[in-house]
Amino acid sequence: MSGQALQRLLAWGIALTLVALPVVGLLNGWYAADRWPVRQLELHAEFANVSAEQIRAAASPAIGTGFFAVDLASVQRNVAQLPWVERVEARKRWPDTLVLRVFEQHPFAHWGENRLISRDGRLFEVPGSADIQGLPKLSGPDERMPDVVRFYTDAASRLTGSGLTITGVELSARGSWTLVLDSGARVVVGREQVQERLSRFVDIYPRVAALNPGAFEYADLRYSNGFAMKWPDAAPPPAVTLSPAGDA
Repeated sequence: MSGQALQRLLAWGIALTLVALPVVGLLNGWYAADRWPVRQLELHAEFANVSAEQIRAAASPAIGTGFFAVDLASVQRNVAQLPWVERVEARKRWPDTLVLRVFEQHPFAHWGENRLISRDGRLFEVPGSADIQGLPKLSGPDERMPDVVRFYTDAASRLTGSGLTITGVELSARGSWTLVLDSGARVVVGREQVQERLSRFVDIYPRVAALNPGAFEYADLRYSNGFAMKWPDAAPPPAVTLSPAGDA
């Protein structure tokens, strides 16, 4: 390449830089940060557990900032820190509007004492979560949470039409399963042959209930070919009892 051609190439490079640099600087808010300020906030949300006032307060640092200087990632982070917020989408609309779409968490069940499980299977924590009514109460080691959810949904389906309603599932550190019913009764399933034991209980329970009216308070399914039940106030003796399986 000749010296003259090289000079022309350098000249073109400098010219392009001089043209592009102001544009890049403007878009990144390097200068003119106070020009064309954002004056309006447009919200799209459910407003079920998160109020418009909370969202506006979290996004307020962006209001009054120059249109090209608004940091959308920062706005998203600030709003996402609000309780009950699952995720946030933010965009700017010329000439002066910040548009936010806020998606809330939808709880499926309680997890342990203070946390909730969302419908998409994620754990989250919000103030006052322990007081939320109408959700099943699940517990167990955190790493087994998906297994507990699956067991709950499967057991609830199996008990459909039996007259029994599951309100909770507990998985011990040793892997033993226990169901909690809406009556307060506990059904200990144990660690082994879990599905078989539960199916047997569902099949036989209607006949047992017909002979023993009233809600039972405890059932132990950890038997080889049957289960034991207890009614309050030392009512009828256990209805079905065989040799214990020994997997407490």
